[in-house]
Formats: sequence, C-alpha cells, structure tokens
Amino acid sequence: MSAAARATRQQAAAPTWAQEPPVAIDDGYESFYRAEYPHVVRTSYLIVHDRQRAEDVAQEAFIQLLTHWRKVSRYEQPGAWVRRVAIRLASRVARREQRRPSLEHQCDPPLSLAAQDVDLLNAIRQLTPQQRAAVALFYFEDRPLPEVAHILGCSHAAAKVHVFNARRRLALLLGEEVVDVARR
Repeated sequence: MSAAARATRQQAAAPTWAQEPPVAIDDGYESFYRAEYPHVVRTSYLIVHDRQRAEDVAQEAFIQLLTHWRKVSRYEQPGAWVRRVAIRLASRVARREQRRPSLEHQCDPPLSLAAQDVDLLNAIRQLTPQQRAAVALFYFEDRPLPEVAHILGCSHAAAKVHVFNARRRLALLLGEEVVDVARR
C-alpha cells in the first residue's frame, strides 16, 4: 500500500471531530464570551440563588457553546442558545438543591468526631490519598479488604499494602506501637 493510500485511509478512519480545527480567538468566541458571560451568570443566579453555582452553570454552558461554536455562531441569536443551555443546567441544579433537605433529613447525621480524634484526623491528613481512602474504607466503614480493593480499583494485595503502610505511618505520627492486625 502506498503512503498516499495509507494517509487517505487514516483520514477516513479518524473521527470527524478530530478533523475540525480548534476555535480560534478571532472567530469571535472570546468577545461573545466577554459580552454575554455576566448576563448568563445573572440569569443562572436568579434560578439557583447561589453565586458560585450560577458561575459554575454559566461556565458549563459556555463550555458547551465552545464545542458547538462553529455552528451556533451562525445562528441569528447565539445568546439565546447559550442562555437556553444555562437555564436547563440551572434548573437541574435548582431541582437537586430543592430535594436535598428532604433527602438529608432522611439520612443519619454524619459521624461526629470526639475531641481526642483531632490528632487522628491530623495524622490521616498526612497520608497519601490512596492510604487515606484505604483507612476510611477499612477502619471507618469496616469494609473487608477485597471490597476495599474493588472500590479503590486495585488488587487485594495492593489494598492490603495501602492499609498496612497507612497503619505504620499513623502509628509513627501518633507515637504509638505498630500492631499488625490481619483482618479479612
């Protein structure tokens, strides 16, 4: 097969989104964003009643706009498109927030930690993220090692190593003796 035929074949196999050049700043997106973003935030705020969530919604709407900018920029009112997306997103956020109190009321309150646990929490903060997750699952949620491994997406042996290393590090940080407790 010739090089030209291979190149043609590779182009045909490539996804269509990969063939489109990225949106350039001179395509008007940046000026549109600067002009419309504050208005989209305000509209979103009136739906969600939270400034940070309104900004998140507006940013998500503009990300979606950027992916469709070549088409939407040719619309008669591209501002209406981005507002429609933002309103849909904000409405979802508002519905979710409206349901939150009743769902939280049905759940048990979170575990409150006693004053003596402050040292333990400070020590846990010094572990690696994987070790923190392993400690939370194994000790605080009392999950067996195979389940810890499944949740962490690692082998049983790796989960065991995370728990073991975390236990050793915590003992060192808390000035306690390392006790190897083999559980499940």
